[in-house]
Amino acid sequence: MNKPKFSKRIPPGDQLERRVCDECGWIDYENPKVVVGAVATHEGRYLLCRRAIEPGHGLWTITAGYLEQHEAPETGALREAREEACVELRLEGLLGIYSIPRISQVQLLYKATLARPEFAPGEESLEVQLFDWAEIPWSDIAFPSVAWILHRHRDLGDHTDFPPYLHTDAGEWRPEE
Repeated sequence: MNKPKFSKRIPPGDQLERRVCDECGWIDYENPKVVVGAVATHEGRYLLCRRAIEPGHGLWTITAGYLEQHEAPETGALREAREEACVELRLEGLLGIYSIPRISQVQLLYKATLARPEFAPGEESLEVQLFDWAEIPWSDIAFPSVAWILHRHRDLGDHTDFPPYLHTDAGEWRPEE
């Protein structure tokens, strides 16, 4: 079987250049990825995972990952928490929507609490730990959006009724001094 050959061109009815199969005309749409995750807390402490995979191997993050086909965002956030931290969460609402065009991602991040205080590293995590705010290893946070959403969570305090924060990738985050 021959491998399909693609060329870049603007398909009829489109305005953007795309990869199009030279033989059958199939269009290879490359669209942004949707990431889902949660800022999970237990007794005022933040659940973070040290990544066992790239990008960001060895750095800390919240439980998050790509949304799967035919999966609701809330279901995906709960699945990612089970996969990365072996933890069951209770979602409390959509905390933030982050549009990050430079890496073609849209992130839907939820506020959550641990359903039970048990957790352990999953396959994608080296370790999982609860941190007080002052203990968070800011210089070892894997991604800017993790710091942004952690600050958003802290700013909300104990509020249970909140609109999601909408953020576009306009600025760079710097670790706390």
